[in-house]
Amino acid sequence: MNFLNLLAADPAETHHWLLPETAEIIYGGIASVIVIGALAKFALPQFKKFFAARTERIQKELDASANDLAQAQADASKIRTALGDIASEKARLMADAQAQADALLKDGRARLASEVADMEAKADADIAAAAARGSDELRTEIGRLAGVATDRALASVLDDATQQQLIENFIAKVGAGR
Repeated sequence: MNFLNLLAADPAETHHWLLPETAEIIYGGIASVIVIGALAKFALPQFKKFFAARTERIQKELDASANDLAQAQADASKIRTALGDIASEKARLMADAQAQADALLKDGRARLASEVADMEAKADADIAAAAARGSDELRTEIGRLAGVATDRALASVLDDATQQQLIENFIAKVGAGR
């Protein structure tokens, strides 16, 4: 091919349908090497630093979550221990309450027995006093009835003159006793 034919030929048309022109391969290759070199020199350290920081941040989060898990397990253990302590404290309090209830019941029974004994003694004294009063009242009633019966018997046996003389003698005795 000659030079004129090349100039007259369509510039969009290449010598092969798959491969570009040789100059384009050379210039493209050099440009690619320069860009890749610049990226390797300037961007690669930045990417390494970014990924190292990302790895460090993820590791911190993993460590923090491991610490949180350990703390949560320790707290759960403390809670379980405290729950056991609560159960023993509950048992102790229930035992104390039962002992106090037993002592209160024993004291109440003793006080009740003392009060019952006092009430029985008072009742016995009241019964004795009532019996004595009843006895006195019975004697008084018997004396009154005997007096009424004597008056009736004497009234039927004694005549009016004898009764008048007995009354005057009685009044004289009472008057002389003053």
